[in-house]
Amino acid sequence: MPGPGALRSISSRRAWVIDLVLMFATFVIGIVAAASLVVDVPRPVFTTVVAGLVLVAMGSVVGRFVTRPDHLKALQSHQILEIADRSLAYLRRGLDQETAQAVCRLALAQTEAAAVAITDTERVLGFAGVGEDHHEVGGPILTRATREAIETNEHRILATREEIGCPRAGCLLRAAIVVPLLIRSQPVGTLKFYYTTPRLLNETQVTMVEGLARLLSTELELSELERQTELACRMELKALQAQINPHFMFNTINTIASLIRTDPPQARDLLREFARFYRRTLEENEELVPLERELEYARSYLVFEHARFGDRIQVTEDVDADASRALVPAFIVQPLVENCVQHGMRPDGPLHISVSARLLGTSLILSVADDGVGIATSVLPRILEAGYGKGLGIALKNVDDRLRGRFSSGSGLSVVSEEGIGTTVTATLTLADTPTGEGDDA
Repeated sequence: MPGPGALRSISSRRAWVIDLVLMFATFVIGIVAAASLVVDVPRPVFTTVVAGLVLVAMGSVVGRFVTRPDHLKALQSHQILEIADRSLAYLRRGLDQETAQAVCRLALAQTEAAAVAITDTERVLGFAGVGEDHHEVGGPILTRATREAIETNEHRILATREEIGCPRAGCLLRAAIVVPLLIRSQPVGTLKFYYTTPRLLNETQVTMVEGLARLLSTELELSELERQTELACRMELKALQAQINPHFMFNTINTIASLIRTDPPQARDLLREFARFYRRTLEENEELVPLERELEYARSYLVFEHARFGDRIQVTEDVDADASRALVPAFIVQPLVENCVQHGMRPDGPLHISVSARLLGTSLILSVADDGVGIATSVLPRILEAGYGKGLGIALKNVDDRLRGRFSSGSGLSVVSEEGIGTTVTATLTLADTPTGEGDDA
């Protein structure tokens, strides 16, 4: 099978042949033109000669432009980027039969290949073009060179029908380029371009297939990274559910115990609410929930704080209807409210907490403010560090990290506070890639 060096020689020979043909045509037309100066040549012949010289000159310019390396590279780069750009929407979902088939059809439409195929390490995931009637998607890899490309992590160039290994006698495919697809430098499949003649196996085609395979591999790595990020978020959610602040639990149990003696009906209601609250804490398994559900969870938490502090805690809400349907990460509102109670309560007097949320363009702005003791100037710069502002084991830093990791640039927490005046924590969620809920499914 020809290697890259041989392909370069083929391209060079083709350019040399074009030059030789143009030189010969110019030589012949030049002799006729010179003869016309010595002998009387009919005018039609002379006109033909002049026209021929013009055509040769134009052909020389066009031929040189078409075979010029930078022109070929520009055309090739455009093709690769066009395919990769349109493939991204599919490969973000990973590599399977549906996405591979879609990418094969995109590549077939943009290139000179007779057929395009994508495999994983064992099966044909997608095939489009000549031979589609018998190159079955979902079947095992039949071409030995494809398995070699996966095993050696090197491309293969097939110049004969026998090397392709198609069992169908009338198959028109006579040549192919096979390039591995990689994730973290490990082969996960191959990209295959087929041709009906080995004459198309040139350096330009090989370079294009290799470049496209590298871009598709990058897109597959991004898809894998997105899946890993989503898995990490889910694992983090499970970890948060297991981190229950024992002080909050003990304070609530003590409050219920004291109410059993003074107000048994309220103690019974509070115990039921306590059970529902922690059941939701431990059983929540959705990464994104409507904001309204998060607000209800915060209200459930405040039931216990009202039982402890009575009218000393006063809460108001100002939440737009559209904002209440926006999907947000689970367990982000309650920690902000608890931060007010745990760190804003004065020794005496009420604590006013206001919760507001509204959509501004593609962003959800959620603010939780209090008129409590505020945060010391020396502490404020570190408030989003690990260990500060802990609620049910969920620090403000954790909420900030989850917002920044899950949403687009500009998302996260900001904290403004003045000692003796109060504190405002604002969560910004850029929702450009995040849908809103169809309604309240709390």
